[in-house]
Amino acid sequence: MDVAGAVRQLADMTAAPTMYAARFAKHGSPDVLTLDEIPVPEPGPDEVRIRVEAAALNHLDLWVRRGLPIEITMPHIGGSDIAGTVDLVGSGVDAFVGLDGESVPARPGDRVVVDPSLAWLDPTSDPSTWDGRDPAGLRLVGEHTDGGFAEYVVIPAANVVPIPDSLPFDVAAAASLAGVTAWRGLVTRGGLREGEVVLVTGASGGVSTLAIQMARARGAAVIAVTSTPWVEQVKDLGADMVLDRTAGDWATIAGTVRDGHGVDLVLDSVGAPMWKDLARSLATGGRIVSYGATGGPKVEIDLRHHFWKQTSFLGTTMGSPEDYRAAMRTVADGEVHPVIHATLPLVRCADAHRMLEAGEVFGKVVLTPGSES
Repeated sequence: MDVAGAVRQLADMTAAPTMYAARFAKHGSPDVLTLDEIPVPEPGPDEVRIRVEAAALNHLDLWVRRGLPIEITMPHIGGSDIAGTVDLVGSGVDAFVGLDGESVPARPGDRVVVDPSLAWLDPTSDPSTWDGRDPAGLRLVGEHTDGGFAEYVVIPAANVVPIPDSLPFDVAAAASLAGVTAWRGLVTRGGLREGEVVLVTGASGGVSTLAIQMARARGAAVIAVTSTPWVEQVKDLGADMVLDRTAGDWATIAGTVRDGHGVDLVLDSVGAPMWKDLARSLATGGRIVSYGATGGPKVEIDLRHHFWKQTSFLGTTMGSPEDYRAAMRTVADGEVHPVIHATLPLVRCADAHRMLEAGEVFGKVVLTPGSES
C-alpha cells in the first residue's frame, strides 16, 4: 500500500461515525424531506444517546415542516414519538425514572421511550405558576429540537423512560405523544368520572383512538364522531356509539343520549367546524377540552347554551411527567392498544407525511430506521 492509500485508510478508521436522518432545510411540501448522511450526535452532560428503533408521526410534524412562527433547528429532523435503546450515557446520568416513578439505573442497552415535553421538566420554571411549570415555555422534542426521524437521537436523561421487554418499540412510539395528550385531556384537565358520557371527535386520529379506549377503561360511555371511511374501525375500538359527522344531525343524537342527559365531557381536536354543535350537545355542567384545531381555530358558539347550562371550555396540550407515565402505564399494562396504520422505513418519511396529510391514516404511521426500502 502506498503512503497516500495508508493515509486514506487511517482517515477512514478515525472518521466520525455517521447515520441517516430524514430532514428538511426549508419549509414546504413533503418534497422538501431528504434522507441525508450526517454525523452521529454526541450526548453532553445529563444527556443520553438513543439508537432509534421506532418513531411515529404526528400532525405536529406536518405543521413544523410547513412552517410555524417559531425558531427551529435547520436543517431540521422531526419526530417527537421515539422508542429505542440507550446507546451512550452522558456525564452526570446515573438513573432514569421508571413508569411507576421508581429510580432505574441508566445503562447502555436499556429499552426506553421518550417523553417529548421539555419545558415541563425545566428547573427554571416559576414554581408559582401552572402547578410548578411554565406553559409559556413549552418546548417539544422534534419541534424545537431535532427529533427521532434518524438512526440516533440525543435526549435529556430526564425525558428518558425505561419500558418493559413486553412492550414493542413500535407500540411504545405510537402511544407516546398521543397517549399523554389523551390522558391529560380526559383525566387531568377533563376530570373524567366513572359513568359519564364522553364524546371524542376526530375519532380516527392517534390521540382519539387511545382516548376512546382510556375513557371506556375508566367506566365512561363513549360516543365517537368520525367520517364515513372509518366508522367500522372506530366501532372496533369499543365506542358505545359511533356517529358519522357527514351523515345526519350527529349533535342532536349526542345531546339526547341517556334520556336527554347529553354529553358530560368532549375531547376535541377539530375546532371550527364542530364547536357550535358540540356546545349544544353538552349536558348541564359539561366540559369541552380542546387540544387541537385541525379544522380551523376560530370557533362559533351560542353563549346562551354556555351560561344557562354552566358549561366549561378548557384547553390542554401535551402533559406533565406524571401524566406521561400514567398514560404509558395503561399501554404497558395492555389496558389500551395504539392503532398502527402502517410501518414504513425511514427512507419513506416523505410518503408517511403525504399519507397523514391526505387524511388516509387510521391511528398512527410508524417509521423504523432499520427497515429495507
